[in-house]
Amino acid sequence: MPDHFVHDHALCESSDIGPRTRIWAFAHVLDGASIGADCNICDHAYVEFGVTLGDRVTVKNRVLLFEGVTVEDDVFLGPGVIFTNDIRPRAEVKKSGDALATTLVRRGATLGAGATVVCGHVVGTYAFVGAGAVVITDLAPHGLYVGNPAVRRGWVCLCGEKLDSDLCCACGKTYAAAGGDLEKAGLQRITTG
Repeated sequence: MPDHFVHDHALCESSDIGPRTRIWAFAHVLDGASIGADCNICDHAYVEFGVTLGDRVTVKNRVLLFEGVTVEDDVFLGPGVIFTNDIRPRAEVKKSGDALATTLVRRGATLGAGATVVCGHVVGTYAFVGAGAVVITDLAPHGLYVGNPAVRRGWVCLCGEKLDSDLCCACGKTYAAAGGDLEKAGLQRITTG
């Protein structure tokens, strides 16, 4: 008996699926993909070989994850999120492995519906990407990013709420610069509410 669930209308070719993970109708997980424990892979999601998902990752409907994408624990990928893996694709030129650019989504990040992540970048821990945003640079931890191209419009708490100008959240958590360049280093939590 498998310790994960695959819907009768899903296609799961990978044997590297963590316990309690659910793969729903019409999702396709290729051989060579690695999916952690307690994940939820929704309808019509596509997870290519060479993709790694951590634990407790939510992959909503129609998310496309291609070779070279790594998603850490507790990440939310909204409906229709798209990741790329080739900065200069051509139909005549087939690339794989080291010829592709990698993308890393750090722990706790959220990518809103329809966001696109151009390959070769890091989405920082607990960063929040708004619906429809196009990510073309690295994103700082706890940054709130919107638009095309995605630009930072504030900071967000671990709970997902926008921080005030003093970097405090209504939930009681307080943050400070993580050090160095704030736009790159982002925030770190200094008190717990």
